[in-house]
Amino acid sequence: MSTGAVRRIASVIGLPSEHAAEYDRYHADVWPGVLETLRRHGVRNYSIYRHGDLLFSYMEYVGDDYDADMAGIAADPTTQRWWSIMEPLQRPLDDRAPGEWWKSLPEVFHAD
Repeated sequence: MSTGAVRRIASVIGLPSEHAAEYDRYHADVWPGVLETLRRHGVRNYSIYRHGDLLFSYMEYVGDDYDADMAGIAADPTTQRWWSIMEPLQRPLDDRAPGEWWKSLPEVFHAD
């Protein structure tokens, strides 16, 4: 059962221009199994925006155990197949933290 608290998460990654059309094509019709896994693990309001050769993502987490839910997403076979297609299209940023694929961004302002 969720405590009702929302955790807002933003991150960024590179997207070389030669991969933009393919990335957009896949995201115009995300696999239902990927979407269901995200929802089952407390991810809501997930959006990805593109600016030049950067992708910016925003999501809200509404569960009670973030680490366990992220591990659950990572263990899902459909999500793993999706990632195996997406990862070669992306370019992780050099200044990301160890173990990150998408670079986490700090929240500097929020208004309800």
